Amino acid sequence: MTNGADGIAHGYPHLETARAAITALYRRLSADGIRSYAPAVAPAEVAFSDLDDLHLGTQRVARALVQQLRLPDARVIVSFREMTHAANVELTAGPEYFIELNNRFRTHRRDIGAALAHEITHVLLHRLGLTFPGTRDNEILTDTATTYLGAGWLLLDAYREDRDSSQKLGYLTPEEFGYVLAKRALVFDEDPRIWFTSPQGYTSYTKGRELALQDERRPPLTTAGWSGRRRYAKDRGLALATPPEPPSAAPSPSSPYTFERLSDGPRVSFPCPTCFQRIRIPVRGRIRARCGLCGTVLDCDT
Repeated sequence: MTNGADGIAHGYPHLETARAAITALYRRLSADGIRSYAPAVAPAEVAFSDLDDLHLGTQRVARALVQQLRLPDARVIVSFREMTHAANVELTAGPEYFIELNNRFRTHRRDIGAALAHEITHVLLHRLGLTFPGTRDNEILTDTATTYLGAGWLLLDAYREDRDSSQKLGYLTPEEFGYVLAKRALVFDEDPRIWFTSPQGYTSYTKGRELALQDERRPPLTTAGWSGRRRYAKDRGLALATPPEPPSAAPSPSSPYTFERLSDGPRVSFPCPTCFQRIRIPVRGRIRARCGLCGTVLDCDT
């Protein structure tokens, strides 16, 4: 939990880790499993009025998030105490999970859903056995999973700034939350803009969405723009004109494309714009490819 404008990072410093987290979700849950997380949790299901009883309302929101994250047999017990972080979850074998929320949420009830969403996703990932090495990357995985599985828009909506104060929950930057949320929106055909109560959250979503749409317009996809296609043609010519080199380490998932010269002809590999699994196809003009991980069909001009 970050308070104060000076403490809120912006931009995309964790983008590669967030993309790796999306790939990991598809590998662990499968494309059909990912699609089972439709629709996203509705605002009405996690709304929290100041007139609601604190503990009963918290349990109601927790149940809605447990259902959204497909944890039907998880009983969540929530308490409040003074702490530095927004929340903490005790990960055990279940069936009960204990979540502690910062006492601040006693009076900031509109953000209880956001704090619970992150912690309940920790429960889901614990049950799935899905983890990244290191605390930082594991928390980014949790934020990404929360958002991609339909509960993380609450975390972005909890980001607010005004003249006197500011607040952000989670480890992703606001723009990164917007990016992951937009990647989900493209898959599920959702428009999360109607859910936001925070103007800053809305703006961050639109910025992240611009970057997410750029993923859909990179060569060798036929939707790439003129400048991208021209650069791709130049890189292809240079790669195919030089002598083949011994195979090197696997390219980064964020590398736009990489050429290989094989015995059966040249190939290009590039990340799937949906799940970021790398796709490898022949360099032979127009071709339609299907991602073996998420099933997305891509029209390419190699």
